[in-house]
This record gives sequence, structure tokens and C-alpha cells, in this order.
Amino acid sequence: MGPARPGGRRSAAVQGTGGSSAVSKCSAAERGYVQDRFVRLLVGRPRRRTALIHRGYYVRARAVDHCVQDFLLKTQSHPRTQILSLGAGFDSLYFRLKDMDLLRHTVIYEVDFPNVACQKATLIKRTEELSALVEDSGAEGSGVTTAFSGKDYRLLGVDLSELPKLSIALEEAGMDNEVPTLFIAEVVLTYMENSRSDALIQWAAEHFSHACFLLYEQMHPEDPFGRVMQQHFRQLNSALRSLSQYPDCEAQQKRFFEKGWTECSVMDMNEFFTCCIPEDEQRRVQALEPFDEYEEWHLKCSHYFVLTASKGMEPSWTPLLSNVTVPHHHGPIRLAGSISALACAVQSEVLGLRRYGHHSSVIKPNVILTTGGFGEENGHHCRMRNFHVLIKYAGSWKTKCVKKENPDKRWDERLYHTVSCLSDSLALVVGGRTSPSNAALGMLWLRFLKICNDLDPADVTVEPVSLQPAVERAALRWRHSTTEVIFKGEKYLFMYGGRSATQPVLGDWYFLHIPEISCTTISVEGPVPEGRHSHSACSWKGGVLIAGGLGAAEQPLNSVFLLRETEHGFRWQIIETHPPLIPRYSHTAHVHDEKLMLVGGVWFHSLCVPGITVIDLMTGLCVDYTINAECLEWPLMLHNHSSVFLPDEKELLLIGGGGNCFSFGTHLNPNPISLNLSSVLSSP
Repeated sequence: MGPARPGGRRSAAVQGTGGSSAVSKCSAAERGYVQDRFVRLLVGRPRRRTALIHRGYYVRARAVDHCVQDFLLKTQSHPRTQILSLGAGFDSLYFRLKDMDLLRHTVIYEVDFPNVACQKATLIKRTEELSALVEDSGAEGSGVTTAFSGKDYRLLGVDLSELPKLSIALEEAGMDNEVPTLFIAEVVLTYMENSRSDALIQWAAEHFSHACFLLYEQMHPEDPFGRVMQQHFRQLNSALRSLSQYPDCEAQQKRFFEKGWTECSVMDMNEFFTCCIPEDEQRRVQALEPFDEYEEWHLKCSHYFVLTASKGMEPSWTPLLSNVTVPHHHGPIRLAGSISALACAVQSEVLGLRRYGHHSSVIKPNVILTTGGFGEENGHHCRMRNFHVLIKYAGSWKTKCVKKENPDKRWDERLYHTVSCLSDSLALVVGGRTSPSNAALGMLWLRFLKICNDLDPADVTVEPVSLQPAVERAALRWRHSTTEVIFKGEKYLFMYGGRSATQPVLGDWYFLHIPEISCTTISVEGPVPEGRHSHSACSWKGGVLIAGGLGAAEQPLNSVFLLRETEHGFRWQIIETHPPLIPRYSHTAHVHDEKLMLVGGVWFHSLCVPGITVIDLMTGLCVDYTINAECLEWPLMLHNHSSVFLPDEKELLLIGGGGNCFSFGTHLNPNPISLNLSSVLSSP
């Protein structure tokens, strides 16, 4: 479409998203996520994408292939079937199916903007490997909109929003409304005005006697990730128009029923990956390349869905329902209330708290040290080398960079480490990583040479010092926990779980005697927790509380364990919660007056994002609260964050958080957040 036409710029922007998608699919194929030797012929020279992008396009391709092949299998007894790909772009579906000999009685029709269809037709004609499969009939001049015509392939140039033209073009191209027909729309209808996309969905149901529909699109526009996603597409001049009227799976399902479809199933991509992809294939994909963006992966999957609908099919076409092997993640959440989030007015000369994957520790009352992570430094996104301190004075917070005495190269700008303050002048850094393939960072002392006074936070000076204890190799991990425990009056650091460069999940533990940090063998009995990382750990009554985390299958866990002291060692004890804790990870946790508070994180529940969960450790009662962030001018992402609880004020301070939001950009919470928990902690 020419730019002079109404909506021309928007059409060009939408076409641009299709081109970017094709490049990402090509990159995923090059890395072995999908078997597709044709996409490179259609896209040209491949450009490398990230592992997160690869996974996202893998699950999308897998969902489409799963449903398409199920349609072909269920209709193989029919003498003729059809597939209509709406907004097909440079997709290689036809060539892959043809190469697999799955189109013996099926004709594939592809529709896109006229200039896109012409570009693709030219590519096919010029590429011998493609043209040989199509068996060019030479009939491209038979219709005004037909860009290419083969024995079992038709490529049409039509604007999908112009439904009468589309209907005529398909009829001229030989489409039969009496044979089983599958409609495919991969992130296409959402760019159209709702009245036009609704009309297309209804037209397909009304004009085809035996019809199936496959839809893949975005959802959940109003939570923090959804807001970043929407802003990205608005900046590309290709706003997601369907989201306001159809924001979730239930609304999309109702949409199809109201437009004439008699069967409709829908699930988000977390559920599809878990339920419809065999476990051995899940493990293959998870092992393809170093990966450590679990939060962003699961959030991306929770914001996309796959929907299948049908009418007039005997038997009914339900490719999603027949593969559900585990329960849905969408049970009810009983919310006890909400807690208002207030942005802290921080007096600051730096932006050093805009970060994630960091650690924050209280080094003395009202003084918080933040180290490591990935964030914004000197106007650039990078792994953070500078330390920062927050000090509360006269009711407000100040922050500045911390001076490092004799900077040690062993700091290595690490992420997902732990920092345990052993005194007001000494802390121990354990583990962390630079990249997912490099976690050999071990341990490091932080000596506080100067401690800030109440007037000048610039008075903090920290000296990193290497150490080489015998347990150094045990510390080569990240996303773990180190928590102070007491055994027979002696203090130990309990290092538990995490992951390493070679092991995606660790379930081991070590007792490190303080202060010499020597590994000590102490007997541990009871039911051993399954391996996990990105869990929470809190000291309690001389032991440690472990909650949630991500397990070996990259599935969130809902177990809570107490490691308690016994006469001869420690014993694992399961804390039963009621109702059951919703599985979550990448949260933080604190204990106050025999109540365990879980803060933020990621879960698979689609109805809301995690807020504050309070568990009564005496009764097991589990209560959920939402975090009301309406007064904030930016999305509040509570994963990969840190938090500090100030018990006297019953105030929870949230520092940093966010991440790389798939292909939509990096979001960093710009300010610390204060939550007043007085009402929550005083509740019975």
C-alpha cells in the first residue's frame, strides 16, 4: 500500500512487525529450536537474536504447527481440505508442509498486503528450491489480486480489513466454502479495528460449512508487562487494537462464541508449553543455549495465547483440550485487600538504583547497601559495577555511589549473588554470575572502612577483598540463598539451592561456620526439598524458612520448608498452607511476629500479578494482598527486585526490579517503593 493512502504509514508499520517476526523465526531455526530450512530462503541473511527471543518464537511456531498438523490429521479422510493463512507475510508454512508430504489433498491460500505478496512471489520465482516445490502453474495473471498461483498454493495481495474484496479474491482463486477449512491468524487481527476483525471472524463462521480457526495474539494489557508491551507497539505506530475489548482468554473465547463458532478452546503459552509439548522436547529446548531470563520468558508466555475454534466439524476439532495433562493455573485468588505503593522521594545524584538481579542489605539501622545487578549507569544499560547506599534521615532517603577502596577485579559486575552482613564492618558476597555461561565468581569479602553518619551518605567506603576458603567451589552458583542459622549457640551461613553453569537447578546445601567461613558437616534429617533456584530464604528461630522457587522443569513451586534445629543437627519440616500457596518464584521474603511475608515474584496465574502473601507460621493460613500502584506514573515490576523490611515502622522498602521485556525493551523501576504493612501485620 502506498503511503499516500489513508492509514498508509500504519500499514507500513504493521508490515514492519511481520518482517521483524520473520527474522526472529529464522534466527530460532538457525539455533535448532525449530526445523525449518525454508525460512532463511525467504528472509535472507540471518541476524542473531537472543535466547529469550528464540524461546518466544519457538513456542509460537510449536503452537501453530501442533494445531495445523492436528487439523490435517483429523481431516485426512476428506478428499479435499484448505488452509487460509491471514497476514502470512514471509512465513514458510506451505513449504514445510509440502516438504513433509502433508498436502496431498490440501490447498494453502496466503493473504497479505499487495506489496508483501508481490515481494514474496518474486522471491519464490527467483529461488529454485522454493519454486520447485510450488510447481508454478503460471496462473498469476488470472486474478487482479493473485500474486502467485501453484498446484496447491495461492498467494493473494489483499488488505484484510477490506472484507468484500477478500471474499471475492478468494472465490476467484478457487476457494471452496464447502470443504473443511482452517483459518490461521498469527498476531494479525489485533492490528485491525475491532469492528473489522470481528466481521472477519463472523464471516469465516457464516460462509464456510466446516471451519476451524487458529488465533495467536497478545493479552493482559493493563498489568506492568502488558503496559510495556502496549507502549512498544504504539511507538512502532502499530497499536494492539483488540486488547481494550478482548483483554484476556475468557473475552476472546466469548468473542468467538458470539460470532458463530460452536467450539472454542484457549490457553496461554505457559500452559501450552507445559501441557502440549512432551517433557523430553521441553528439556531439549531448555538445553539448547545458555539461558537465565526465566522471569521474562514466563511473563512473555503469560501475555500471549493460542485459541482454536470450530463449527460444523465432525468430530469436533479440539487440538488443545485433548492435550491438557495438568490442571489449569487459573483457580480463584481470594484477596484480603490491597496495599498502596508510594514512590520514595529520594535525594540522589545518581540513578544507581535502576537495576535488577542485585542485592540489598542493611549494614546498620536505616543504612542499606545495594550491590551488583544489571541496570542504568552513566546513561547506558550494563552490568553494574558501582555500589550504592540508601540512608534514611529526617524521614527521607538519600542515595549516592559508594567509594570503593582498591577496587578488586573479582567483583566482576555480578548478578544474582547474595550478601550477608556478619558485622557492621564486614559482609560476605557469595556467588553470582556475569553471563549464564560464566558463574565462576566465588566469594568475596566487603569491608566497610567508613560507615556513613546520619548527615552524609558519601562517608561510606567499601573495600572488596578476595578470599580462597576450601568451600570456594561450592559457591560457584547463582540464584541461591545464604541465610544465618544457629546450631548449639554457634552461627553459620546456610547456603542452599540456586543454579550453576552446568546444572540448571541445585538442591544441595552447605553450612559455613562464621567467622572463618569453613565448611562444617551437620546432620540434616526429614523430607528433603526438591532442588530450586530463585526462591526466598529467611532466618527464623535459629533455622531458615525456604519458600517457592523455580524447580527442575522450570515450573514454579509452592512448597514452604522450615529447617529447624534439633539436638543432633537440623530437620526439614514442611509448612502446610491453606489455601495452598500459589506457586511463585523471583520473590523476596521477610518474617515478622511469626508471619512470613512473600513479596512480588512471578507466577503462572493469569488474573493478577503477585503482590504480598502473608503466611501465619502457627496456623498455616495463607492470605494474599494486591499492591495498588495507581499513584505511580510507571509500571511497577516486582521481580528481580530486592526488599528491606524496617520492623519498627512496619515499612517495606522495594528497591529496583524489572527486566528485559521480550522484544519490547528493558524496564527498570525508577524509584524505591515504600509499602506500609501496619494493617496487614496487625490482622489476626
